[in-house]
Amino acid sequence: MADAPRPTLRCPICRRVAAEATRPFCSERCAQVDLGRWLTESYAIPAAPPEQTED
Repeated sequence: MADAPRPTLRCPICRRVAAEATRPFCSERCAQVDLGRWLTESYAIPAAPPEQTED
């Protein structure tokens, strides 16, 4: 049975076609840009502030 071809994946940084060696990125440079964004906390998941309860 033959392996199914992988779908074309786009780099989340520059939108070029991803390379197998650096998947999901197109290059090592884009992977480093993404890591830098995580380390400087540029990416954040929005959350509601915790509810205040009176004791």
